Amino acid sequence: MPRRRWLDWLAGLIAPLTLALGWEVAVAQGWGNGRLLPPPGRILSTLWGLWRSGDLTTHVLATLARVGLGFLFGVLAGTVLGALTGYLTWARRLLDPTLQALRSIPSIAWVPLFILWFGIFETSKVILIAVGVFFPIYLALSGAILDVDRKLVEVGRIFRLSGTALVWRILLPATLPAYVLALRAGLGLGWMFVVAAEFMGASEGLGFLLTDGQMTGQPATILASIVAFAVLGKLTDGLLAALSRPLLRWQDSFKPEG
Repeated sequence: MPRRRWLDWLAGLIAPLTLALGWEVAVAQGWGNGRLLPPPGRILSTLWGLWRSGDLTTHVLATLARVGLGFLFGVLAGTVLGALTGYLTWARRLLDPTLQALRSIPSIAWVPLFILWFGIFETSKVILIAVGVFFPIYLALSGAILDVDRKLVEVGRIFRLSGTALVWRILLPATLPAYVLALRAGLGLGWMFVVAAEFMGASEGLGFLLTDGQMTGQPATILASIVAFAVLGKLTDGLLAALSRPLLRWQDSFKPEG
């Protein structure tokens, strides 16, 4: 199985490497203009320069810290409210319409309000990221609980399972696959929202590096930031997927055999 994963990983590199090599050759042969869309070699050189100066490490750590905190708070809020609205009818009737309306608000629309409320410092950035993470978690968990076969719940009640036992032995195993996918979707949105968050007066972070590249007219810096976002997003998603595998194996143990 590990060998299969390695082969899948290597196969996934074919398309981006082919495109990168093709553009490198096109610029080298004069078939394309590398000024506004620098070739991969120039982008890698920019990343190496940022790494050697220590700037890349500073920006990456600042962005990772914001995404990590925003992800944590978004997951906590999404899990609590998703469980409430999925499990309790009165909570769903009371809270779900408002939350569904808030979900339709574009992320950028929150920026001026959060700046007004929390200033341009870290609090507003983390809250904006948490908002992006919150909604996939909330929707998936609430919907997964609603989709649990009511017959399973009734069987649990017939066997006089306590509320905790009912959640642990029936609801949690039934909703876990959807919840894990929601975590990965929430993390992806967290990486998207951090760019908007770092436009709010940040002096560090990959979003700041993007803005700096735009203001100074350096396309290589902009694309280096985008590549860093892509790599970090993929690595953190892979880490989350790896951490979730033991949970999914535990969930499989509740499935009837045969």
